[in-house]
Amino acid sequence: MGEVARCGCGGGLCNCTVRAGSNVTVSGSGSAANPYVVSSEVRCPDVRGCLSGSAGVTFNQATGQISAGVSAQAGNNLTVRPDGLFVPTGAATVTTGCGLTGNGSGSSPVRVSTGTWPYSCSPATSGGVIVCDANGVLRGEPRGRISYVQNGETRNYNDVLVPTSTAVVPVDTFSLDVTNPDPCRPAVVLFEREFDVSFNLPAGAGAAWGADGDEMYYMRNSGTSAITNIHSQLTKVYQALASLGPGATSTITISVELGRGTGSANYNRIQSLLRAILISL
Repeated sequence: MGEVARCGCGGGLCNCTVRAGSNVTVSGSGSAANPYVVSSEVRCPDVRGCLSGSAGVTFNQATGQISAGVSAQAGNNLTVRPDGLFVPTGAATVTTGCGLTGNGSGSSPVRVSTGTWPYSCSPATSGGVIVCDANGVLRGEPRGRISYVQNGETRNYNDVLVPTSTAVVPVDTFSLDVTNPDPCRPAVVLFEREFDVSFNLPAGAGAAWGADGDEMYYMRNSGTSAITNIHSQLTKVYQALASLGPGATSTITISVELGRGTGSANYNRIQSLLRAILISL
């Protein structure tokens, strides 16, 4: 502290000596026109020991900086921004609806209400996805699609001789255009081909027919008179395409094949029915 010396007074006059102490300055000569002025400076380090922080306030003794003490507990939405403390609107609690639980607080965060995965496979590799569309609506994966297309026709021929080759050979082709209507996923195409070939078989004649290298029917006339317009209708189902891309079109072409013709066997009609089932899941 500053110390002021004793003053001696006599005859109406006082003679004083003023001496400055720690953190104190003295100016002036002590006259009426220039009196003593005593000034004191309080330094920050001298008062920091008197200050301390508390809940919500942080005080750094080394730097003297006072700041907000923000809790680090989960669920605290308070933030410190350049212009001050800020709590986002609705950060304390929220209103939930179908499929959501919780109120947004630290003790009750908002969660999706989920069930139990009932399958032996892993949801990480086999589970679907949920996305938010442009309108802010949650959407699941595209719905599965099953579509069906078919085409049937009858072609007449002018009693054409059946090839005499020992294996059936192509004599005509039939086609079906298949388009995947799914804009999202590829489709598996299951294909069914059905043909009916009509033969004229003189006595002792024989003929066979099939499709795509597969002989499916053989008939021989073992009688003494001609057989006209004998025919059989056969079908086969198989996977034509393992993957037809979204919106893609493919033409499936099947060859009808005849062979083993003997005794002037001939054919006069082929009926076809081509069907396709497209499955995208």
